[in-house]
Amino acid sequence: MQPTTPEPYSAPGKAVWPTVAVPGRPGSAPEAALAADERAPDTVPADQPVEEAVPDSEPTYGSELLNELRSQIAQFVILPSQQALDAVTLWVAATHLQPAWQHAPRLAVVGPAKRCGKSRLLDVLTETVHEPMLTINTTPAAIFRSITDEPPTLLVDEADTIFGTPKQAEKNEEMRGLLNAGHQRNRYVTRVVGNDHTPHRFATFAMAALAGIGDLPDTIMDRSVVIRMRRRAEGESVKPFRSRRDTPALHDLRDRIAAWIRPLLDEAADLEPAMPVEDRAADTWEPLVIVADLAAGPWPRLARAACAQMVAAEAAAEEDHPSSARILADIRRVFVAQREVDSLSTDELLHHLRQDLEGPWAEWGRNGLSPRELGSLLRDWQSRRSAPARCTTRYTTHAAQHRRQPGVEGLYPVLPGTGPVKTLSGAVWSG
Repeated sequence: MQPTTPEPYSAPGKAVWPTVAVPGRPGSAPEAALAADERAPDTVPADQPVEEAVPDSEPTYGSELLNELRSQIAQFVILPSQQALDAVTLWVAATHLQPAWQHAPRLAVVGPAKRCGKSRLLDVLTETVHEPMLTINTTPAAIFRSITDEPPTLLVDEADTIFGTPKQAEKNEEMRGLLNAGHQRNRYVTRVVGNDHTPHRFATFAMAALAGIGDLPDTIMDRSVVIRMRRRAEGESVKPFRSRRDTPALHDLRDRIAAWIRPLLDEAADLEPAMPVEDRAADTWEPLVIVADLAAGPWPRLARAACAQMVAAEAAAEEDHPSSARILADIRRVFVAQREVDSLSTDELLHHLRQDLEGPWAEWGRNGLSPRELGSLLRDWQSRRSAPARCTTRYTTHAAQHRRQPGVEGLYPVLPGTGPVKTLSGAVWSG
């Protein structure tokens, strides 16, 4: 993208990117530079000319509300980064303008183990999003019958119990289909209703937040703003969430956000903001960026920075560890599905891995994942003297000496010949 001529308030000759959309005026906008995050400004080498950053636009009342919402969320939950906190804040506000969006971004709140703050974040979302609908023990039929022109916000906790194993995923295929279809407007499911079995179309479009241990199915992750939670570090603390004490303040903030943003629905629907990403990632993040542009102040810059950095981080993790990280998570799911058996032969394990319709193992290589290819994927997790002969499941709290992989911090290897070692995740190899 070639830099455009800055507005008069910009520094002379300053390249400007990206443009910030003006409410109600698609295609025409004053421009703001994507400067460094105000919390941690970049340093410029002495031999490079220092360029003056374009100032943020004048903040609106909406900018103040987003600042307040961000502070409220940070009281109760430690997010993995400031960009993640900004993204969650914008996602919550976007739920109040769902009729304006072409795409309904999912919020995938995932973590490697328990006690990472996933459920606590959903507690806060429940009190701040538009018309929350908790899907505990709710059938897909009940959900799509609840979706109207003013859709609720779906909240799914412990999603790993729905999609965690091949058997669970197969049992909940209709739920996965609903969550996939509901990402885009005008995707319907048809069901027969009444005694005469008349075909009837039901809408699926609704924003949704899903929390669980481990990654969600690929088709859902690809449609999500991904928040990878972690356990609090030493010295980090949060305020305990108490419904009786904290809910009134959160509801008051929710109502003020709705009162500010709802009159802007038509303007929001007309906006086509410049995006720092493309394709499905742009579709997913566009509602968040539009909310930021409506709020003005620093939010257009923060939204685009969060979008670019978080999408790049997910792409880099997939490129660096496309399979070695996933194989351990899938092995864990197999053992959970087999009710935590003490061991599985390699042939048994491969059979179960190939049965996972969401996984790549059935089409891996020429005839599906082979024992040799499995050993190659696990090379970083075992000693070189022998290939793994069997799998075993055990649990421990002292496996910190072993390597970690991004996104699977709960998975630790048992090296051949080291004897019984227990892991947090439950799926390891021994010789």
